[in-house]
Amino acid sequence: MSRRPRPTLPALRPPEFTGRLHDARTATAVGRLLGAAFAVCFLTGLVSHYLQHPPDWLADRLPTRPVWGYRLTQGLHVATGLAAIVLLLVKLWTVYPRLFTWPPVRSVRHALERLSVAVLVATAVFQVLTGLLNIVQWYPWPFSFVPVHFAVAWVVAGSILLHLAVKAPEIRAHWRRRSPGTLELPAEDVRDRRSLLLGVGAAVGVVTATTVGQSFTPLKSLDLLAPRHPDHGPQGLPVNRTAAAAGVSAGGLGEWRLDVLGPRAYSLTLDALGAMPRAFVTLPIACVEGWSVDADWAGVRVRDLVERAGGRPGRDAVRVTSLEVAGSYRVMEMGTEYVDDPLTLLALALNGRRLSLDHGFPARIIAPNRPGVLQTKWVHRLEVL
Repeated sequence: MSRRPRPTLPALRPPEFTGRLHDARTATAVGRLLGAAFAVCFLTGLVSHYLQHPPDWLADRLPTRPVWGYRLTQGLHVATGLAAIVLLLVKLWTVYPRLFTWPPVRSVRHALERLSVAVLVATAVFQVLTGLLNIVQWYPWPFSFVPVHFAVAWVVAGSILLHLAVKAPEIRAHWRRRSPGTLELPAEDVRDRRSLLLGVGAAVGVVTATTVGQSFTPLKSLDLLAPRHPDHGPQGLPVNRTAAAAGVSAGGLGEWRLDVLGPRAYSLTLDALGAMPRAFVTLPIACVEGWSVDADWAGVRVRDLVERAGGRPGRDAVRVTSLEVAGSYRVMEMGTEYVDDPLTLLALALNGRRLSLDHGFPARIIAPNRPGVLQTKWVHRLEVL
């Protein structure tokens, strides 16, 4: 009686890729655009972080001009971050076959190279993903977004520099349109690559055009994909944090008074505050999520309030406290540049009407070239430092 032969398992082999656009020239072309996007994100992210969390030596030297400076830098940060999502996906598509090369490690140098690529890919994906979720204000993670996003940004920057150093010869060989000594793709593949790059450009253009209107208001009519529209909200402005979310209610305001602490401390009722000389300014409010819009504000200059309390103009900083029950920005400090600026107001009115509760009634801070999270709402105390 003969025995049946045992079935044999097929030999394990690494996958083979025959796609014709997974080449170094295509990867370099996309990588140049992606690198530029990450560079803009990194530099504008530094601006945002140090405006929000300045070290002591910088706190009194933050510039208040141009008044639209933060609006520009943060708008660029979010716009290029969204564009980077498209570019990163295409870049990973062009190079992913190399992740399956065999053997996976050929030398110590090759192992270090692959490790650096793994760190770069992981941190880059982390940055664009968490940045996207921050724009829509969804935080499904247990850590604080701002310090982690800032720290990982440095890791991404270092990983990119290391990757450029390791891949410099290959990048140099494929940087220009035609490089001597390099193997060019067949004519039909060159056309495919051109079509791919045109498609990438179109995708980036569509994403930018349908989101940048939240900060570049001439394009606000195309603002279809951004989570905020610059004209939608109470008194014509968006609201990130409502009074209800902050634990502030009209009934809880009671006999509101503004306490100004300093060498000559004093308190003001809302009527007394409103009777002080009023200033009118047009300033943008710009938030870290990328939206911004100009508005007309009316109120009392902060430097007048500080000087009345015995503060020294141009020399004293101010600590501002909100009625907000809890939050990372319930207490905010302003350096002397902001305090002394004639455009920095304790605002009482917005676009010709008294502040709504969601916009900070009875009083809020508005200052030039300053992140929206530091334009403190529901102010009840100013303390001269």
